Amino acid sequence: MSHNRLSLETSPYLLQHKDNPVHWMGWSEQALQEAKTRDQPILLSVGYAACHWCHVMAHESFEDPVTAGLMNQNFINIKVDREERPDIDRIYMAALHSLGEQGGWPLTMFLTPDALPFWGGTYFPPEAKYGRPSFRHVLTEISRIWQQERSKVTHNAEAISAALSQPRYAAGPNQLSATQIYQAADVIINAIDPHYGGLKGAPKFPQAPIFTFLWEVYLRNRNEKAREAVLTTLTQISNGGIYDHLAGGIARYSTDPKWLAPHFEKMLYDNAQYVSLLTRAWLKTGSPLYATRIEHTIEFVLHEMTGGNGCFTSSYDADSEGEEGKYYVWSLAEIEKLLTPGELEIFPAAYDVTASGNWEGHTILNRTHDTTPDTPENEKILASARAKLWAVRNKRIPPQHDDKILADWNGLFITALAEASLVFGNKAWANAATRAFSEALNLFWKENRLFHSHRAGSTRHEGTADDYASLIAAALALHALTGDATYVSKVQELTAALEDNHWGTAEGGFYHASQKHTALPIKSRTIEDDATPNANSVMIKSYNNLYHLTGNENFKIKAEKIVEVFAAATASNPFAAPGLLKNALVLQDTIQLVLTNDANPEQNEMLMLALKYAGLDATIHVIGANSSLPANHPAHGKTTNNSKPTLYVCRGMTCANPATNTAEALAALCLLGIAN
Repeated sequence: MSHNRLSLETSPYLLQHKDNPVHWMGWSEQALQEAKTRDQPILLSVGYAACHWCHVMAHESFEDPVTAGLMNQNFINIKVDREERPDIDRIYMAALHSLGEQGGWPLTMFLTPDALPFWGGTYFPPEAKYGRPSFRHVLTEISRIWQQERSKVTHNAEAISAALSQPRYAAGPNQLSATQIYQAADVIINAIDPHYGGLKGAPKFPQAPIFTFLWEVYLRNRNEKAREAVLTTLTQISNGGIYDHLAGGIARYSTDPKWLAPHFEKMLYDNAQYVSLLTRAWLKTGSPLYATRIEHTIEFVLHEMTGGNGCFTSSYDADSEGEEGKYYVWSLAEIEKLLTPGELEIFPAAYDVTASGNWEGHTILNRTHDTTPDTPENEKILASARAKLWAVRNKRIPPQHDDKILADWNGLFITALAEASLVFGNKAWANAATRAFSEALNLFWKENRLFHSHRAGSTRHEGTADDYASLIAAALALHALTGDATYVSKVQELTAALEDNHWGTAEGGFYHASQKHTALPIKSRTIEDDATPNANSVMIKSYNNLYHLTGNENFKIKAEKIVEVFAAATASNPFAAPGLLKNALVLQDTIQLVLTNDANPEQNEMLMLALKYAGLDATIHVIGANSSLPANHPAHGKTTNNSKPTLYVCRGMTCANPATNTAEALAALCLLGIAN
């Protein structure tokens, strides 16, 4: 190959590199075959459009003709968008970890022509610094070893492949007790920053799976330390610089321990999980701050990250005009020109605006140390000031928007929207969620299986287990919202396809990549949560819901099997798989809320009261004149009580007396130990 072929791709990240002097190819059989034909190693570079350090390495190395010459002469160069091909990214990131290296992007891996990894790293500078060798030196040395010491390459590749192919999870009848789960929560709580929330140290990521687990622990065993850890984290994020106080939404992570200075990229998956956890916390606290952040973040996504078909797009870059954060930061002088004297009396103090700035001479707006009196008049003044700044910021050159649509990330935001619309009664959010789910199926559900990515009229790449699990969870959330039984039918259809393509028949649990339609050199079957929940953990809860909704025992057996397969590994490292810990707790102690299908304000008040104590991980059934509960359900045969809208609260196989008003609902919750 003698030219760059990325112009044939649709990924915004790959298209960013289409004019590099590097002879890039996308991942394909053609690229792998060329490596074998030329007997050259593969240089695999993995990143994503919103990645700051990916841009840095691109400018320093991939746009440099001399560096590109070394790459073109000695390697088959393959560029991968990790969001478009998470199956590839997961394998080679695991390979990097097996070398004892900390992961991150850009991921730079060297592979044999058979795509087996033998060495790698992340960002390499153009000159040796940061304790890292120069990228040109790395290229030269890897090429020399390939040509002169091939046995070293073979040995490394075989050792890494063997390590990655070993069964990672001990077989055997392992289950997690509630005691073990609560002990795991205590281990995590001890690692929480008591002042600013999040895990101690920096950088700080929102890590929604960890805090969603801690919230469930609080609801079920009244662990006040778990409650405080979650609320401190949510409050500090919501007031910190990681939150965009003008447009709404959070950035991917903070570089400091106080949530002040983010890498400014915004990801759909972070904002989906932020809304979901805030909604859970609002149910219990009624916090006006949380309600405002939920509303503004949803509106940000609906206005700024929604495609023409109603599905949700992926991300916004950290950089604009070649500078990180330039779009978002301010100076005192700029603000003084825009605001009235009355606004200037309180805005700078409220939002940490000073002449010297709080980040590299600039100001990142935040309210972490705001002491402004919380009065309606002050908030009205601050809202007016924010609107003026937003109008001016909106005229700046914005960061690049990655508008590709991903099945799994859409499932996460649809779920968050459905939950929020249920809790707040917002019909517009409900309509957006139902439309997005319908359109996602139109895009991704083909030939009785899911695909993963869509952009520019092209749907590409086999769906991962995460795609299935995320859309299944979304459909269940929409069923809880609407009571529409067709969502349960679709869940069963998607679940059958997930099992057919991804289930490990001998081992149990789901493989990340399809075992029927994806050819990769190494298989990946994990339980660890990443920035998003792991498919195996998500399916524990979904299988449990399906069991209670349909009465089919096979769903419960599958849920228990997943816990059994991964229990030992999870117990040894609770930070790795909080999603499994949470959903194992839900599985062994299921709370169900059964409602008659009546549009009645009193019924909604009963449901909101029940959700305040039971949480959004309860299984919700809506039954009407033409539907009923499965024969093995503890509330089977029960209907409306005295022709009034009725709520049945069940825990395990026990149901309390029917409730037709909030007082009776609270009594039922107390009887079953759900309410205080």
